[in-house]
Amino acid sequence: MDIFNRLAEMPHAYIWLIFAAILGIGEIIVPGVFLIWIALAAAITGVLTLAVGLLPALQFGLFGILCIAAVYLGRKWYLERGASVEDPLLNDRSARMVGQSVMVTEDVNEYEGRARVGDSEWPARGNSIKKGQSAKIIEVKDGIIHIAAI
Repeated sequence: MDIFNRLAEMPHAYIWLIFAAILGIGEIIVPGVFLIWIALAAAITGVLTLAVGLLPALQFGLFGILCIAAVYLGRKWYLERGASVEDPLLNDRSARMVGQSVMVTEDVNEYEGRARVGDSEWPARGNSIKKGQSAKIIEVKDGIIHIAAI
């Protein structure tokens, strides 16, 4: 019964624990592996407020410190753990384009030119390739495809 008396005396603990639950639900709805760490900080603040009876200023200070620590440690854990994906080039459009065949739409030389990649045109550079010829992408650098004649 002591815990219930303590909760009645410390309504701030309720607020921190409810805040932690809302952030946890927010993480589920909008996954981004960020809100969960702040929810953890809020939960720890709520539990410590309940156990020790912290003043509001200390609660906010503790919450701020715990947020910084939790986000830092969570990020470090996530980066060390890494995300395993079957396609490592999934979000690297430029790297995925290397090796694709393209159609030259404007004569290409080492300074200018354009080529059609899929349904869009890209600035292209290469060794004298005439309009209408096919070429292969050998590199994408700074938004410019470097191509070679097939």
